[in-house]
Amino acid sequence: MSDPIAFPSSTPALGLPLLFAGQAQKEFFVNEALCVLDALHARAVIASQPSPPASPPEGACYRVTATATGAWAGQEGRLAVLVGGAWHFIAPAEGMVVFDRAAARMVIYRSQWEPAVVVAAASGGTVIDVQARATLTALIAALKTMGVLAAPPA
Repeated sequence: MSDPIAFPSSTPALGLPLLFAGQAQKEFFVNEALCVLDALHARAVIASQPSPPASPPEGACYRVTATATGAWAGQEGRLAVLVGGAWHFIAPAEGMVVFDRAAARMVIYRSQWEPAVVVAAASGGTVIDVQARATLTALIAALKTMGVLAAPPA
């Protein structure tokens, strides 16, 4: 006789709860999973900050930074999603990219969150190729506009 298939209790990528036969209150688990998917579908956060905002809207998603306080204490590095009036914390997966709307830039998770870097425009050198420099400048501007590269601090 073959062994029955064993399923984990949550999905590997987002940690969404899985249903089991005979499970009571299945709607709770399905609704939780759907709310998390709804918050993360765009892979964007409202902002990166260490404490929850005073009056966040339902479904709000933030990246928790150090040193977290209040309801977010001990959740540094995770994504905080407001589901049913309570904060739900999601551990990031290696390679996860989110767009921080407040900072207007992308951040990627590689053992820790890393923001987009500032890249200096081409300058100097002994031979100046005007077309190449114009192309590089346009490329850097496009990547900054997309949030892939950070703009220099003001």
